[in-house]
Amino acid sequence: MLEFTWPWVAFALPLPFIVYLLLSRAPRQDAALYVPFFSILKRLQSDNENITSGRLFNLICCTLIWLLVVIAATRPQYLGDPVQLPSTGRDLMLSVDISGSMEAQDMVVGNRQASRIDVVKAVVGDFVERREGDRLGLILFAAHAYIQAPLTFDRKTVGTLLEEAEIGIIEESATAIGDAIGLAVIHLRTRPENSRVLVLLTDGVNNAGAVSPEQAGQLARTENIKIYTIGIGADQVVQRTFFGARAINPSAELDEQVLTQIAESTGGKYFRARDVNDLVDIYEELDLLETIEQDEQTYRPTMVLYYWPLGTAILISFIFALASIPWLSLAGRARIEEIDEDASTAAGSSS
Repeated sequence: MLEFTWPWVAFALPLPFIVYLLLSRAPRQDAALYVPFFSILKRLQSDNENITSGRLFNLICCTLIWLLVVIAATRPQYLGDPVQLPSTGRDLMLSVDISGSMEAQDMVVGNRQASRIDVVKAVVGDFVERREGDRLGLILFAAHAYIQAPLTFDRKTVGTLLEEAEIGIIEESATAIGDAIGLAVIHLRTRPENSRVLVLLTDGVNNAGAVSPEQAGQLARTENIKIYTIGIGADQVVQRTFFGARAINPSAELDEQVLTQIAESTGGKYFRARDVNDLVDIYEELDLLETIEQDEQTYRPTMVLYYWPLGTAILISFIFALASIPWLSLAGRARIEEIDEDASTAAGSSS
């Protein structure tokens, strides 16, 4: 669909005609001058008039140039078909623990042992893919917390960055849960209220960082950020040793009390994921708790077109300027100068 941003500029179209009618022509003053080579000039003038007598052509060119300039000034643009924008959803930050304990292989996937981090990548990756319309961000933490992906609609990139996360890229000997929450608060506090959500997944206890989880949770509650915490890890694993099999608890260090307190104080919820099915159910429940608002928004892509008529006007002006140069007159002047030189030479030789 063609549209003009400033259509009122079209009222300037008759302006040259109005100026032509209102302003009188400049008076022409002719002076008598004796020219000894008048016959030559007359012949050159006659030849020149045959070329430049096309006043109609000049009028058409000038009219076309003015018309194109006015069209360009109206700012023509082409509006494309309406395009559906992503639905307005949550500003959802995902915070994932990649400390050394996440390498523990206490999860079972298809009759084989799998590490916690591999299961998290698979389940959280599917969760990211489903959150169409949300702005998603990714925080990775171990002894320190880092922003791996700021809030973005690009779910594919967030999923890729999560998949590429490896144990060891951050000092893995400790877990800074408080720093991870504090970093999420910094990036979520400027977003609209009632859409700030943090999902934090860990398998340990806070033993590093400058901020305690309780302090960070208090700050999140002040900023109206809802936190969902997930504790991952099996309750029991059978370990075979030289002295026989014995059951151990690989999640003994998981601080469920603190994770529960943080979640409930911010209006969120604490979840316990003991196996793959638990983790899948948790993220499906999060989909229900934090639904995506379906506020339909559309926009129409716009392509500006003013430079086409403007460029055409400039090109025609350039060609018209070249065509208006009296090339034959210049050639005639050179011829006259040549005749003068011959006459002067002849006069000198006769004397």
